[in-house]
Amino acid sequence: MTRAAAARLGAWALVVGTLAFLYLPLVPPVLFSLRIPGESAGGGATLAAYAALWRNPILTEAMRTSALLAVLTAVVTTPIALLAAMGVRELSAPRVVLVLLLVPLFIPGVSMGLAEAFFFRLLGIAPSLVTILIVHVLWALPFAFLIILTAMAGFDIVYLEAAYVLGAGPARAFLDVELPLIRTGILGAGTFSLILSLNETVRTSLVQGPLNTVQTYIWSTYLQVGLSPELYAIMSLLIGLTLVLIFILPALARARPRPASEER
Repeated sequence: MTRAAAARLGAWALVVGTLAFLYLPLVPPVLFSLRIPGESAGGGATLAAYAALWRNPILTEAMRTSALLAVLTAVVTTPIALLAAMGVRELSAPRVVLVLLLVPLFIPGVSMGLAEAFFFRLLGIAPSLVTILIVHVLWALPFAFLIILTAMAGFDIVYLEAAYVLGAGPARAFLDVELPLIRTGILGAGTFSLILSLNETVRTSLVQGPLNTVQTYIWSTYLQVGLSPELYAIMSLLIGLTLVLIFILPALARARPRPASEER
């Protein structure tokens, strides 16, 4: 074996080993969720734990709350992130916008959650779906902003200038020229915001009040009774849902509309 081939093999071994280290921990929850209680490993499989999830009213309510919050977070965060990314390009102080949007990334989750809970208490705002939504939007906004900003970095501003020359206003130029070219980035920002909302625990637990999300339900149940087949099942469903949402992004990128010149 040549030295170059050995180096290539070593590099691939490092990549495979790193990926295995990162993703193998996702496998045991799935296996334990299918395990028959009282049976040894490899003694059979059952979906009883998954069926039991839907008979738990607290968990089903938490699922509805999580789904609603995830959709609202994506809907609210994405346009704000888009406007902020446009502000970096259009305003005279882009660094100020950039710093303000990225600050939440560097504040510890517990500190951020406690500060927000204390702020809501000072304003007399009771914990509710709205307080959780505000926390989720603040957490997802920097990520959505960076995704859209990256998509906009590949857009040539000359296209907008050409649209202006042809008589289009700013809104029309954006909708007809820029939006189709950065659409994948916007959809990615919305999808990522949805995933972050579904998986947020620490900040949510500090402002949730009587409400439960799936993540806070998992955490509180684990602290009280430990792991169980039902917890393994809901963890497996969340892992699967996250992976599905991640793999949707490449499909959206491939489905982007072709320019009119290619259709003729």
